[in-house]
Amino acid sequence: MLKTSNQIVNLLKNKKITLSVAESCTGGMLAQTITSVNGASKIFKFGIITYSNQSKIKYLKVPLKIIKKYGAVSEQCCLSMVDNLSKISKTNLNIAITGIAGPQGGTKLKPVGLVFIGIKIKKKTEIRRYLFKNKSRESIRINSVKRSLDLIKNFV
Repeated sequence: MLKTSNQIVNLLKNKKITLSVAESCTGGMLAQTITSVNGASKIFKFGIITYSNQSKIKYLKVPLKIIKKYGAVSEQCCLSMVDNLSKISKTNLNIAITGIAGPQGGTKLKPVGLVFIGIKIKKKTEIRRYLFKNKSRESIRINSVKRSLDLIKNFV
């Protein structure tokens, strides 16, 4: 991942794009991966870990009705997270991650390994749904970060 994060930092520096992240199931792993690169301070502006529903509501202004109707692990919640992150952070590029890293907490409709990643660059927003097969907590978190880095490379 270090090679990819180096590439991301250099790519964003060259294009003068700033980045902010909102993480839930990854617990700051994406921010840590990016900020471990020398020079990341030129592009990384803001990171927030909204692990609980309450923090998503309070800090990212995710409407309670979205969480009640669709759940915190949903396309709708992820969209609200990334949209509101972009308003708060004032950065060009924003990423939001929400999912079920397990080993418990999954259901038949929302199994362990289900992750939504939202990316917003300027006015373009996309939400991706992933269902990671390897159900280990660490693997789900690492794969979520890898997919986030891939999205950044593909979007910029």
